[in-house]
This record gives sequence, C-alpha cells and structure tokens, in this order.
Amino acid sequence: MRIKKIFSKIFELLITFLGITIISFFILHLAPGKPTDVMSDLNPKITPEARQVLLEQWNLDKPIYVQYGLWVKKVLSLNLGNSMSTDHRPVWDKIKERLPITVFINLLSMFVIFCIAVPIGVYSAVRQYSFGDKFLTVITFIGFAIPSFWLALLLMIFFGVDLGWLPISGLTSVGYETLSLTGKIADRTKHLILPVFVSAFGGIAGLSRYMRSNMLEVIRQDYIVTARAKGLSEINVVYKHALRNALLPVITILGLSIPALIGGSVIFETVFNISGMGQLFYMGVMMRDYTLIMGILIIGAVLTLFGNFIADITYSFADPRIRKGV
Repeated sequence: MRIKKIFSKIFELLITFLGITIISFFILHLAPGKPTDVMSDLNPKITPEARQVLLEQWNLDKPIYVQYGLWVKKVLSLNLGNSMSTDHRPVWDKIKERLPITVFINLLSMFVIFCIAVPIGVYSAVRQYSFGDKFLTVITFIGFAIPSFWLALLLMIFFGVDLGWLPISGLTSVGYETLSLTGKIADRTKHLILPVFVSAFGGIAGLSRYMRSNMLEVIRQDYIVTARAKGLSEINVVYKHALRNALLPVITILGLSIPALIGGSVIFETVFNISGMGQLFYMGVMMRDYTLIMGILIIGAVLTLFGNFIADITYSFADPRIRKGV
C-alpha cells in the first residue's frame, strides 16, 4: 500500500474512533443510576451534602458535554483517569493487568477459527450436497443456535465435573508455581481449552458458511474452468487458484469479528472465572464505574480498528490486483 493510502486510512480510523467515543460516552450516561449511587447505598447514613461532594468530585454535576470534554482532555494526555470504585486506582493500571490474557485468548480463538473454518468451508464447497457437506451444515447451524454461556456450562459439567478431564475455573491450578516448565505449559493448556473453544465455536460456524459461499462462487468462474481444462490437478485448482480469491471476503469478516470476540470475553471470562478485560468490564458495569467502562471501550475500539487496518493490509498480500492498484 502506498504511503498516501495508509495515511488516508489512518485518518479515517481516527474519525471513526472519535465517533465511537462520543456515542459510547453519551449512551453510557443514559443508563439509570450513577456511580455515586453505589457508594452512597453502601452507607445509609450518608448526607445529601456528602452526595453532592461525590458528584462534584467526579464532575457528575456538570452538563454531559462538559464531562465529555474533560474526559477527552485526559485521554489526549494518555490518562484514562481513576476508577470510580472504592479503590480509586488508575484505570490503565487495572486494564494492563488483565489486557494480555484477553488478547491472548482472543488471538488463540481467531487462529482456531481460521484453521478450522477455512478447511470446512472449502470441503463443503468442493463436495457440495454430499453427506459430509450436509453433516457440517447441521453442525454449523447448531453452532449459530447455541448460546455461548449455555455451551460453556454444558462443557464444564461434562468435561470438568463428570469426566474430570479439564479444569473449569481460572488459568492455573493450585501449586502451579511448584510445577516444572513442561508441567506449567500443560497446566495452562488444559485451562485454556474450554475458554478458547467456547470463544471460537460461534465464529467457526459463521466463518465456515462464508467460506463455503465464497468458494462456491469462485469455483464457478471461467478462469477456474480454464485451469481445469488445462489439466491442472484438483488440488492446484482449489488451493492455489480458487482459495486465494475466496479468502478475500473472509479476511474482512475475520477482522470484523474482533468486536464479537471481545464482547464474548465478558461471557466466558465470567463463567470460567478468568481475570481478563471481560470480567473487569462486567464488574465495572455492576459498579457503574464510568471511567473504567470508557477505558475498556477505548481499548476494545482501538483493537477493533487495528484489526480492520491489518485486514486491509492483508488484502494486498492475498490479491496482487489490490497490491498493484494502491
């Protein structure tokens, strides 16, 4: 991609980011209740004067557009503010403690989604209407229909409680520090199997259907018919010529799936008791912690926009026509 194109894309992302912050900030303040309500409810003897002091302390007594301006001023100085919960810790300190595990699990989920969904989609397209295609279609529709929290509970009961094969809570076992390096890796892997599977299950179902649809469209193109007429093997036709072009829409969909994965973190991190950003976000919502919620939304927005930016760049590597045209 040319430098001019990259800077143009970055400018679009900045405008989009600004719009996200405005919408998120104003919608957040439309929710009933205030952070000070949680603080005052814990102390029934609190006076109206004390309530007013709390409102002034967090600038909640000012008009909402003034509050947004003060918040943006802090963010521009790379300061996400302090949490409105009882500990009053800096928001960034809370986020950076939990961000790595959420990003790691989501990256694993995307890798699993891509590695499983693409072969399923290719197989279903090449073997259209076969028993395998029909069977995989049923499985993918089940994947669409099953709520992730319900699936997580079923897997916990079956693999964790009934069979006792996999742990159902946290990321490490008791005595983790005393294990050898191999033991630590095995222990972490066992703890990650269920959360990663739950996170990726719905994405596999969706992406495999998109992949199937794209492959069906591509393998009917004239250049695919010509490639077969020239005597190229079916493997070369499918995986060298058809797959590369069918991957283009999938790359975009995979980039756009980042918000769903991050949103899904709230569910599986809460169910599996994983100390990630999803669990922290849930706690922030329960405490009506505006600064913490906005901080997490900002990080989620940045990761989402970055994912879309990477998807645009990846386009140029997947399709030489795009690379030559930018």
